[in-house]
Amino acid sequence: MAEDQWLTGAVSVEAALRGGVRDVRAVYVDRARYDQAAARVERLAAGQGVPLERAPGETLDSHAAGQAHGGIIALVGPRRMAQLDELLGAPQAVNVLLDGVEDPFNFGQAVRSLYAAGIDGLIVRPRNWLSAAATVSRASAGATEFMPTAAAETADALAAARARAIPIVIAAEDGQPMYEVDLAGPLLLLVGGEKRGVARALRQSADALVSIPYGRDVDYALGTAGAAAVLAFEVLRQRRARG
Repeated sequence: MAEDQWLTGAVSVEAALRGGVRDVRAVYVDRARYDQAAARVERLAAGQGVPLERAPGETLDSHAAGQAHGGIIALVGPRRMAQLDELLGAPQAVNVLLDGVEDPFNFGQAVRSLYAAGIDGLIVRPRNWLSAAATVSRASAGATEFMPTAAAETADALAAARARAIPIVIAAEDGQPMYEVDLAGPLLLLVGGEKRGVARALRQSADALVSIPYGRDVDYALGTAGAAAVLAFEVLRQRRARG
């Protein structure tokens, strides 16, 4: 059974209180911190009936286990995931399937970009991110608390999209330039890991392969987090152009 975890920093704690995707058990604020961020956290906690304690910095340090916290931490429960059918069933939705981000900081950075670009939903392979909840939340600037997210094996997600006649687009170095592929939706965009890429069997299920044109010849491709960000903002550009 998943255990509770500590989130650290005003941005992460406020996002957890606002996001509504996990239970916030308790909030601790350094008794020496008085600013607008601390006041917002206190108001949100009070409005939700979440216990909040003004405590000495040493208490927060002990709970944060060496992680920088800036004077605000929260004990939270596991993140509640959305259902895959819920994401795929949303009209005109562009959902991104991240397959291959192993580092929690890179994962958080990728989600931050996807959320900022307006991607409708995120699909990730089942794994326990709870042990890295603080890193993921801080790296995403709290976006992981707001981004609708479902867990599914890659093959299952692609099969579910195919059953709904949702176009499947896979990022690949040998694909068409992203400017030439319709990314305005609805679609499921798969971005694979830089180490293993996307298996041939999965590539065969794609309606289109899409690539990122580079500004110069390079011997290495962007990592998964970087590629996801570039493609997500191309989705945004195309959506706005379409109006």
